[in-house]
Formats: sequence, structure tokens, C-alpha cells
Amino acid sequence: MNNLKLLLVVGARPNFMKIAPLLHEIRKQNITEEQGKTNIAHLLVHTGQHYDVKMSEAFFKELEIPDPDFNLEVGSGSHAVQTAEIMIRFEKVCLKESPDWIIVVGDVNSTMACTLVAAKLGIKVAHIEAGLRSFDRSMPEEINRLVTDALADLLLTPSEDADLNLLREGVLPEKIKRVGNIMIDTLVFNLKKARSLKPYAQYGLEENKYVFVTLHRPSNVDNKESLALIIQNLAELSKKLPVVFPLHPRTEKNLNQYDMFPSLDRYPHLKLCKPVGYFESIGLADKAKFVLTDSGGLQEETTFLKVPCLTLRPNTERPVTITVGTNKLTSVDTITDDINRILEGKHQPGAIPELWDGRTSNRIIKILKN
Repeated sequence: MNNLKLLLVVGARPNFMKIAPLLHEIRKQNITEEQGKTNIAHLLVHTGQHYDVKMSEAFFKELEIPDPDFNLEVGSGSHAVQTAEIMIRFEKVCLKESPDWIIVVGDVNSTMACTLVAAKLGIKVAHIEAGLRSFDRSMPEEINRLVTDALADLLLTPSEDADLNLLREGVLPEKIKRVGNIMIDTLVFNLKKARSLKPYAQYGLEENKYVFVTLHRPSNVDNKESLALIIQNLAELSKKLPVVFPLHPRTEKNLNQYDMFPSLDRYPHLKLCKPVGYFESIGLADKAKFVLTDSGGLQEETTFLKVPCLTLRPNTERPVTITVGTNKLTSVDTITDDINRILEGKHQPGAIPELWDGRTSNRIIKILKN
């Protein structure tokens, strides 16, 4: 069999959980090939969009992702600067390696920038997690999703709503392949280890008797009034149930800037802490009474874990987590009522969406081979 050469791209923390199971599956299939013959050659490109050790290197170690073959070390910058730098540096890698396929995941700037480069060079692109839409173009991720899906040759979707979004946009049906949610592959693979850590215990907490919170989106944490309302709600909630709230660097910066930390000393059960790793995050979400977040990944993970989730956003690009799963959108105006409904046991129990079974990466490799 002729070698299939893949160039796999990661750039930011959400990408790492999506590329890890694909790398594991490639290694497994190469090992099991007749006489050990490698039929999938692959190189990993890290654009360096997330350069913080806690948010990058630590995740590589936890998820057993090998050191990247190429690190573009782009770092921070405006959307335009970051996208341009990725394109300039990634083009050199593509010209040097001439892959059969470039594999991009998710919706960060690296996803769109590398897809643009590939399209200009005539290299085929497969987009994992294609077709997700929030229908809110004020979100940079929505622009990235639209551009990537318009240019990609193979659109690997997690759910039926994603298929329908692409068809409405005029994508040819033969380019769309529903494979399931690759984030769940990572969750299934690591769940036993995450549970064994019992990260809630380090805060003196018990199963199902605390709330896990993650918030980082500008719409929630950059505006002083909005952030103050959110923090006050969490402080009041902590009188009923302890709240574990790992602070994203952006959130911590704004709490400092707006001088909100001193007022929180009166709430000992509002446990503000440093960012947590992947295993800690899963372990905390798994045994929480409920999760409050504005993260895309946690909406999916809580749906699989059947843990109630409140998403503090006006929209979601993952509607299946609401229609099938345990997720519900909330706002600063409705959050108190939504929290009370969960505490009273009135939340929807939820189910696991079709093909969210931990075998998505296997289906992807079969499609690429064919």
C-alpha cells in the first residue's frame, strides 16, 4: 500500500483534545499493518497560537501528544497579525513536505489560516468538527468556521445539525461525512484516569455537592458591569453550594483591573484558583452538581457525562447539547432562576448524541484511507 502523508495542525488548547485521539489511532493502525509496514506518514504542526506552558505544553504531556515536528511559534497578536504570521510560516512547511492531506480541527485562527494556505497551494484539506454554527458573526470563531468549511475538501461533522448547516450553505453532499465527536474519543480514553484523581477532594469537597465554573469569553469577563453581576451571582450561590472557579488568565486580569478580589474575601466557599489541566477539568465536571461555563468543549463533555450544564452565552454552535444533551443557555438576567431549577432537580436528564461513542478517530482514518 502506498503511504498516505498527513500534516496535522494544532494551535490552541481546544485543538489538543481533538488531535490526540487521531494521533493515537494512526499509531495503532500503523503498528497493526502487515509486517509493521507504516502506511500513514504523519507530521504534527503546532502553530504556537497558545504559547503559555500551562495551556500548551502541559496538555501535550497529559494527552500523550508527541513533540511537534514543526513549531511555528507565532505567539499572540491581533487576529490579522496572528493569521498572517501563521500563513507565512505554514506555507514554508507545506512546500517542504508536500502532504496528501492537511488535517485541521475546530475553529481557532490556526484552523482558518492553514486552510487558506492549503487551498492556495492546491493541497486537500479535511476539517474535523465541520459544520458547527452559532449564527453570530461577532464571534471570531464563527468567521473561522465559515471560511474553513467553504474551502475544505472533506467536512467531517459531529452531528446532524452540522450536516444540515453545510447543505444549506451549498456544500456538495459527497464532501460531508458524519463521523461523530472526536472530543468524546479523548474523554472516553482518559475518563478512568480523570476520575481516579478525584480533584474535588483537594478543595475538601464531596461528589455532587459543588459547582464547577469556567468563564473566559470577552462578552462575559471584559465588561465591568457584566463581570460584577456574574461574580455576585457566584458569591450568592456559594452560600448554598461550594463553587470551584479556575480563573482563565483573561478573567483573572479583569478581576484585578476592576479591583473585585477584596470583596470576595467574605465568601470562603467561592474557591477561585489557577487554571486546571485536562484531567482535573474532567474530574471536576464529572462529579459536579452542575457546570456553569462559556466553553464549547465543556458543553459537549457534560452532555456525555450527563451532568447539567448552564452555558452563559446567547447562542451555541453545539445545539445538539441542548436538544439531546444536558445543556441550557443562560444569561445574567436568567441565571438565578436557571440555577434554582437545577438545585430543585428540574433540569432535563439528557442523552448521548449518536456517534458520540469514542470511535470517531477510527472512522476518520478509514475515510482518509479510502
